[in-house]
Amino acid sequence: MNKEGKVKNVSSFFNWQDISTALSVTFLAFLLWLFVKSEDEYNIYYDIPIEIRNLPSSFVLNEEVPKTAKIQIKGQGRSLFKTLLLKRFFPEFKLVLDLERISEEYSFVLNDYFDQYPQKVVIPPSFDISFVEVIHPSLIYISLDEYKEKEVYVKTDIYVKPRLGYVLVGDPVINPKYIKITGSRNIVENIEYVNINPDSILDIDGDISISLPLTPPAEKVLEYSHDKIIYSQSIQKIGERIISEIPVNVLNQDNNMRVFASPQTVSLTVVGGNEFISNLEPSAIEASVDFHSWSEDVQFYEIEINAPEGVIDWMDLSPMNIELIVTQINN
Repeated sequence: MNKEGKVKNVSSFFNWQDISTALSVTFLAFLLWLFVKSEDEYNIYYDIPIEIRNLPSSFVLNEEVPKTAKIQIKGQGRSLFKTLLLKRFFPEFKLVLDLERISEEYSFVLNDYFDQYPQKVVIPPSFDISFVEVIHPSLIYISLDEYKEKEVYVKTDIYVKPRLGYVLVGDPVINPKYIKITGSRNIVENIEYVNINPDSILDIDGDISISLPLTPPAEKVLEYSHDKIIYSQSIQKIGERIISEIPVNVLNQDNNMRVFASPQTVSLTVVGGNEFISNLEPSAIEASVDFHSWSEDVQFYEIEINAPEGVIDWMDLSPMNIELIVTQINN
């Protein structure tokens, strides 16, 4: 390093030293000023929590009550500084609204109420500050209603699109399918279901099981037993399988006739999710002929196939037509 570079670095070092010293002196001067001025008395505005007490049994709030109120407090500077610095660590700071004697409706005019019941303004005495007045809100309206709980179903609006070559198998499973809602009778009675926020799940090649939040209630005085559900859906790779020995049923038989299908079983190829079709029993597929279509002049009859949900398609029915052997029953 050359001499000029060394001089520049040393100069920069002393500049930083000067700035640091200046900041330290300024901070000390501020603390000294604060100590002197903290002996003076000031008024400040302060947000304080509102607490509802003695809600009558079997009743709930019909409308939401403000969580906080803006109040004016006074005290020496040091006490106010302490309050602003430490208030979050002291839950004792609160305004208390006592509902013990409230039946259904009541309007609290806050300043009148706290003038009458100053003990309802809860401020820890160690903070050495005084309550002056409530700035906002000036009035709180209380409306009570009977408590009610009800079980409602969960309504989903989830779009699932499998990857190419895969298929949804069965219906989605919602857990829980029903939840309990509690709150004001007037509100609860008008609710039939709760929603999941609409969502899309795309390009999926395997089973899904995800946690989804319920749409929060519009009325904040309403409570849910759950705030989320588990949404599950089976997704399988598409495959094919030949299923044999499917019994053929003859429908709408005449009680005076004895009817047999010939042959009595058929086979076909089903298309669907690999796991689903691998567990598919022949009896799960309905193969039938309606005896109402029988005629002595007709030899072969088409078979109607009804495959269970989960089978995407079927093909290669064998045989495609059968005979009906009909004989008269002698009484």
